[in-house]
Amino acid sequence: MTHGMEVGPAVLGVDPDTPRLLLPLAIVLMRLNQIMVMIGMWALLVASAVLTYSVVSRYVMKSSTDWQDEAAVFCLVGATFLCSSFVQALRGHVGIEAVATLLPNSLNRLRLLLVDLLGLLFCSFFAWKSWTLFHEAWVEHQTTSSSWAPPLAIPYGLMAVGMTLLSLQLLIQLSARVNALLGKASQEAP
Repeated sequence: MTHGMEVGPAVLGVDPDTPRLLLPLAIVLMRLNQIMVMIGMWALLVASAVLTYSVVSRYVMKSSTDWQDEAAVFCLVGATFLCSSFVQALRGHVGIEAVATLLPNSLNRLRLLLVDLLGLLFCSFFAWKSWTLFHEAWVEHQTTSSSWAPPLAIPYGLMAVGMTLLSLQLLIQLSARVNALLGKASQEAP
């Protein structure tokens, strides 16, 4: 995603404009994101193996399957949510850039700041709601309605952790963007 200007390939690292106070969090989050991507890769491999086994056992061996779909969905939910912060760190989420080419650079920087702020607000709300769902599922021992009946705390917990990491990533990126804008404003002042 170019935000209306040509940039090099995405590189994982800590933004140099990150405020000094948030640098330790940014470094820990970068390392944590790398771990989450490894977990996500394994989850995708497990999901593909489980679904392959499901197809073979159902159509070749004519045996019933009751746990495979839910296990694969849980793996995919985990991979999706746990890796979202890593993707955000690379600014790899899908965005619409039609407006970016029409705006001058100063307004485009403000637009990007607003997008980061709204993203942080939405993801923070989503994280909070995911934690409440996780707590409710944990306390009430909620399970899925299938015969396997795995606990719903698993997908809700994966959602909560993933959205919390994404919110932290957005907070760090927003603070770096504000820091950069304030730095540029002070440099442009006479």
